[in-house]
Amino acid sequence: MTGIPEAFARFRSDLDAAVTRGRRAAAAADAVTAAQRARNREAAERAGSGRVEAARHEPTSGDVRRVATGFRERRGLPVDRLPSAEELLAPPESQKRTEGDANSAPPPPPSGSRAVAGPSGRLPPNRDDDEDFSQARILY
Repeated sequence: MTGIPEAFARFRSDLDAAVTRGRRAAAAADAVTAAQRARNREAAERAGSGRVEAARHEPTSGDVRRVATGFRERRGLPVDRLPSAEELLAPPESQKRTEGDANSAPPPPPSGSRAVAGPSGRLPPNRDDDEDFSQARILY
């Protein structure tokens, strides 16, 4: 009858190992869930304050938002009221004005197409001769 106590000890050992693995897996899952919740909370705070970069994010469709909101409400979960995607990803008014002002000025001429004033502040005389490499033209 020595086989029964050994089998029982082996069973208890296997059971303890399984419980330990289960506890470790649950702890790892809790850590992953906590990290995801923190990222979600941070994203919700950014969205609520309007600090979302349009270039990095694509808006969620209205249908998906409506279904998600209904899902959370049916289960009694809290639902944050956030601005719509169009409002959230629209550039700030100051940026709109800056872009509008920046585009109203004519583009600068390409470099090298116009002579630059020299130390005396004068431009060299305009000549049609392309092969004139005199010192006067270089110094200006």
